[in-house]
Amino acid sequence: QVQLVESGGGLVQAGGSLRLSCAASTLAFSLYAMAWFRQAPRKEREFVARISRSGGITSYEDSVKGRFTISRDNAKNSIYLQMNNLKPEDTAVYYCAATLTVVSRDTSGYPYWGQGTQVTVSS
Repeated sequence: QVQLVESGGGLVQAGGSLRLSCAASTLAFSLYAMAWFRQAPRKEREFVARISRSGGITSYEDSVKGRFTISRDNAKNSIYLQMNNLKPEDTAVYYCAATLTVVSRDTSGYPYWGQGTQVTVSS
């Protein structure tokens, strides 16, 4: 079992930046592949980015490529999402998720979730 706590959300103008953090309460953090998802109002939760256990492999949803960067620090039991050039359509609740099994872009592949952090981008 792992507990995840996100932080770093807020209100930012279009073109601005935010850095989200997700802290995990587990002694085996390096065994978990991690991901960020987001959910906008009246929409389904969608994949944003994922990172392998070592941090050596990352993958992004097309609309955030070149703007968002996922990273992790296994010594700090944390992952991060650096978001640059934010757009109003990035407005959503952002969730981090963890899995010990097969890494995927589907929410069903992640049994562990944080409570989410709100990101609002004004135009």
